[in-house]
Amino acid sequence: MECSSDESSELSDTDIDDYADKAYTDLKSGKLVARFGADRFRCPFCPGKKKQDYRYNELLQHAIGVGASNRAAKVKANHQALASHLKTDHADAAGSLPPRQAEALINPPKPVQDQELFVWPWMGILANVPVEQTQRGGAIVMQQLAGFKPIRFNAVHSPDGGYTGFAIVRFNKDWIGFKDALGFHNYYKSHHLGKTDWEANKSDKYMFAWLAKEEDYKADDPVGKFLSENGDLKTVAELQQEMSRKTDTLITSLTSQISAKSKYLMELECKCNQMDLALQRAMEDNDSLDQRYNEEMRKMQSTAREHSLKIFHETDQLRKQLDEKENDIKRRSKQLSEIVAQTDMERRKLENERKKNDGQNDSLNMARIEQEKANEGVRILVEKHKKEKEAALNKILLLEKQLDEKHQLELDIQQLRGKLEVVKHMEGEGVDVKKRTEELNKDLQDRIDAMEDLEELNQALIIKERMTNDELQDAKKELISGLVDLLGPRSNIGIRRMGQVDEKPFIEACKPKYGAEADTKALEFCSMWQDNLRDANWHPFKIVTKGEKSEQIIDEGDEKLVGLKEELGEEVYKAVTTALVEMNEYNASGSYVVSELWNNKENRKASMGEVVEHILKQWKAKRKR
Repeated sequence: MECSSDESSELSDTDIDDYADKAYTDLKSGKLVARFGADRFRCPFCPGKKKQDYRYNELLQHAIGVGASNRAAKVKANHQALASHLKTDHADAAGSLPPRQAEALINPPKPVQDQELFVWPWMGILANVPVEQTQRGGAIVMQQLAGFKPIRFNAVHSPDGGYTGFAIVRFNKDWIGFKDALGFHNYYKSHHLGKTDWEANKSDKYMFAWLAKEEDYKADDPVGKFLSENGDLKTVAELQQEMSRKTDTLITSLTSQISAKSKYLMELECKCNQMDLALQRAMEDNDSLDQRYNEEMRKMQSTAREHSLKIFHETDQLRKQLDEKENDIKRRSKQLSEIVAQTDMERRKLENERKKNDGQNDSLNMARIEQEKANEGVRILVEKHKKEKEAALNKILLLEKQLDEKHQLELDIQQLRGKLEVVKHMEGEGVDVKKRTEELNKDLQDRIDAMEDLEELNQALIIKERMTNDELQDAKKELISGLVDLLGPRSNIGIRRMGQVDEKPFIEACKPKYGAEADTKALEFCSMWQDNLRDANWHPFKIVTKGEKSEQIIDEGDEKLVGLKEELGEEVYKAVTTALVEMNEYNASGSYVVSELWNNKENRKASMGEVVEHILKQWKAKRKR
């Protein structure tokens, strides 16, 4: 920041004094004002500085420092004029300093003769000082001389250590101390207790005192020795020159420091202004961000409020739908309970499944162990069934062979009987009918005996076959029961409940008509038609003959089936007729659902060989894992 708006204009060094005189005239006439109170000053040439108010000595130091710096000539001239104005026209403001210090700085005391030598640092000599007053650092004497502000008391002793009766008091080294020393000297001189009085009277009743000078310094006595050891002889002019040199050096040093600090202060002010500008921009940005944040918050709150209202509305609708579904589920649950209670078999199955589920939920580890045991048991059972099936097949082959033999024996017997009748009618034709008849009867009896033995064996094998078939069917049931948890709907081999109506076509057919209640209505229709399938009085089949073979087919003209197709469509009709055909094929007399091993890949009944092969592959794969 510039100290003055005129700093940009330069002056030559020869014009500085003229410009300073002009600035001094403006200050003195009041055109430019530097003083605004008893101890309140301002620099009229630095209006942009942050610090505006100064004390007298602070503004004087500022003016001297800038006037002696390397600043622009016009700035230096203005501040030199300000320093002269303060010293000349506002010297009374120096009263803000301590009175004695201000007076001493402005008018240092002058001795009668400028070349008179004094002991420096300033010292006063006391004579006839009682020995008791020298104790405790001369506290009593120092208290008596407090008005002259001595700083130290020393009693003078002789070389042999005896007290001489003299004492020395010291004053400050500056002009204030010199003025205090002169006051001390003049006080005792005015009361006729000075050095001349001491030399004239040599009385020991009073204490005499004077300012130490050259003759005291050079005296060959303990006092002179003390003075020469602790001080020097100097004139006031020499001290003035020495202090002036020190003051000039100090001013030069301070001027350099002030110049550097002024430059540093200007840099700080520039940085401060930049920081203020940046801070102002940051505050503006912050206000903008706050405004945008508040707007976004209002929008978010509005959106959240609308969303909350929407959620409340949807929640009410969902609650109503849930209540309706809950009522439907309760009603359907009641219907299902009634359906489940219809047969003991379904009830026992549900109870077994519930127990099985309870057992499976006891522990995952027990389930894993049981699964492994079940896998091993299924493997053993499959191997057993495979062996039994092979044995049954062998027995069937044997039965077929024996049946062929039986048919051959029956044929032979019929042929022998025919031959026997022929022989009976050949009597009288030269043939030994009797002998031939006996041979044929014997051969016939042998064939009949063989046939009876074969019939007995055949009956035994048939009984064995039935037992084996029963065992095979029981094993098949056990196998299906054991494979329920092992075979999934996606595996090649699965378990299909023959005669059970598929629910999926009912659900798809009910969706367009019943909407949210489609699942419930579909379940009701499916359950109703499953009940129709169990009805022994309803048998929608007709017998058709193709060649020599007769078979049962669905009666497409049945009223119930026609109504079903019209109400729910072709797919539902196919699902019901498929279940009818399956139930008629697998359990026509019982009219209940039968589980069957099924080839899901080819959509047909699975053979025991396929089931065994599939289970063995799964078992081997699990062993590898």
